[in-house]
Amino acid sequence: MKKELITDFTRRISQCNRSGLIVIMYDIFFACLSEAREAYEKEAWEEYKESLRKAQRILDELISALDFSYDLARELYQIYVFCRDRLAIALYKRNNEETDTAERLMRKLYDGFAHAAEQDQSKPLMSNTQQVYAGYTYGRGELVETCQDSDTSRGFFA
Repeated sequence: MKKELITDFTRRISQCNRSGLIVIMYDIFFACLSEAREAYEKEAWEEYKESLRKAQRILDELISALDFSYDLARELYQIYVFCRDRLAIALYKRNNEETDTAERLMRKLYDGFAHAAEQDQSKPLMSNTQQVYAGYTYGRGELVETCQDSDTSRGFFA
């Protein structure tokens, strides 16, 4: 994954709440599938395998985040396992159609989670992080983000 994308995901994770974290995990999943497609087109099979394995690990994280006290979790579990199986088939058969099937299902779920995350007004998961301000200044062709430290002691307190 490109360094810029990793930095963006890291910043988003530091500022998000619980439902936002699920949306970010979906975004990482889609980024892994995108990398897998690029590797497939270049016939870089090791990169292809690694990208699909990363996507499978994201699905494993989504499965572990399910709360089975709700009926919806059982349905999501079945979908996640189905998608993980599609990626396993794609991994060993080098077949991009299987990744397309998994992505279509996950995109449908993503829309629902993104809508729910927009309505979630809970506090961010991380409380002692830098505050990021975007949009105050613009660079040539891009948005500039500024991090301001109001408190120089961040991290864990012993």
